[in-house]
Amino acid sequence: MTVNYSIRLDENLKKQSFAVIEEYGLTPAQVIKMFFRQIAETRAIPVSLTYKSNEPNEETKRAIIEAREDFAAGRLKSYNTPEEMYEDLKKEFADEKQ
Repeated sequence: MTVNYSIRLDENLKKQSFAVIEEYGLTPAQVIKMFFRQIAETRAIPVSLTYKSNEPNEETKRAIIEAREDFAAGRLKSYNTPEEMYEDLKKEFADEKQ
């Protein structure tokens, strides 16, 4: 047997949250069920209160530093448009096949 449950959300919170949920290819209902299932199975609320969403982890920090160094050393290409990048990639893949 299933039941319906209604909640009130701030409109901005809803828009931001639903956008992230959709990026994962899920529906809000699926995520809420996952959340409740996790609570039931672990008998704990699966939320970290120390999460820092704007601070990258160590691996990401190293990748950013490496990318900046590669860019400064001229080892990376830059493009003015996505189309320009796409055309360059097509040429590279065509050259690899030959």
